[in-house]
This record gives sequence, structure tokens and C-alpha cells, in this order.
Amino acid sequence: MGKANKKAKAPSATIAQNRKARHEYHLEEHFEAGLVLEGWEVKSMRAGKANLSEAYVLLKDGEAFLFGARIEPLNTASTHITPDPIRTRKLLLNRRELSLIYSGVQKDGFTCVPVSLYWKKGFAKCDIALAKGKQKFDKRATEKERDWNRQKQRLMRQG
Repeated sequence: MGKANKKAKAPSATIAQNRKARHEYHLEEHFEAGLVLEGWEVKSMRAGKANLSEAYVLLKDGEAFLFGARIEPLNTASTHITPDPIRTRKLLLNRRELSLIYSGVQKDGFTCVPVSLYWKKGFAKCDIALAKGKQKFDKRATEKERDWNRQKQRLMRQG
């Protein structure tokens, strides 16, 4: 008898997404940044206990930092450390990327927002984007377009 051909589902590489960012901003240019994390944070992220909903990126002294990202500590976290769920985390970007982001924020009036956290080759990465804020009518137009696309798909399926 042969083995059953059951493939195990590969775990999703995405840890957390900032859905609010896509609703509130026009995302222009994306950058991939590494994160400086502690051991308990990595374990919590593997368990899926990360949240980016109120996070933002701050540029200070030629470096980028992730503020407001919430990584809940596991119950099994070590007793000799005190985990801080909303600690400021440094983003790892090269000098050229930092200068592009800095010039966009300073001169062009962009905002730098974190879009998602994900795993890449065993390392935690953060997708950040330069974004322009949407006006209320932009949000309504986006919603109408999304609804129309759904309606179109339904009509195509019905034939």
C-alpha cells in the first residue's frame, strides 16, 4: 500500500496586517524592513499574537522606529524579564531606503505607515509604505469600486 497523498497546508507567512492603513491612505511606495526583536517577541509572533492596527513609523536621528505595534507576551514567557507589549522597535533599513523615506516624509508630505508583518527565510520583516492620506470622498469611491467589482463577479458567475 502506498502513502496517502495528503499535503499539509503550509503555514501562512503573514503574521499581522494593518487593514486600516489601506482604508485610510493611498499607499505609494513599499519598503521591506527588518525588525530588532527580543526572544519572547519572536515566540509570540510565531503564535500569531501581533497587532499593527495603531502602529506608525517614526524617523529620528537617521533611524526608523516602529511605535505602537502590540506584541502580546505568551503566558510561558520567562520570569526574569518584564515584557513590554508596546515597546519601541528599531527598523532595519539601508541608508538609501532611509533617505528615500525621509525625503518623502519631509518634502513631499507623505506619511510612513506599517502595512504588514511577515516571515521571510526565518526572519521577521515589516512592510512599510510611504502613503498619502485619503479624503472622505476617496474612501467612498474606493468602497463603491470594491462593491461594483464584487457585483460584477457575481453576475459573471451567474452567466
